[in-house]
Amino acid sequence: MKLVIKAKGNKLIKATHKSTLEITKDNYLTERGDCIIGISANYSVKDLPEDLKDHLLNEGKIKIVIKVDELIDKIIAYGSRRLLLTNDRSIVIRKSNYIDDRTLAINSNKSAIDIDRRLIERLRNERDIEFIIYY
Repeated sequence: MKLVIKAKGNKLIKATHKSTLEITKDNYLTERGDCIIGISANYSVKDLPEDLKDHLLNEGKIKIVIKVDELIDKIIAYGSRRLLLTNDRSIVIRKSNYIDDRTLAINSNKSAIDIDRRLIERLRNERDIEFIIYY
């Protein structure tokens, strides 16, 4: 199964956070948002399909493909029985096992700073991003 989430880049994208990565439904970005790689997303964790939520709550593994134009980067992360999946604005992936209402997955092999810099540069040029979750 897969879910394709669409979002947009923004000139303020830094993607320098060492432990998290985020996409948000918000249509703006501030200088402080160093983990955000996409804005104006069409999903938050609350909006996810029930079968994906079930997979994550059963500690399932997911693969995330981040695609901008022809460039891609891949992330592996894991669900947890402790996930809340209730936030209606954001989706956060974490290298740690910290969980709050925005957390999609934990124990990720990448955070914002690990994403291919060519891809991040395109996002700074306000290109569209596809955030594809395979589960």
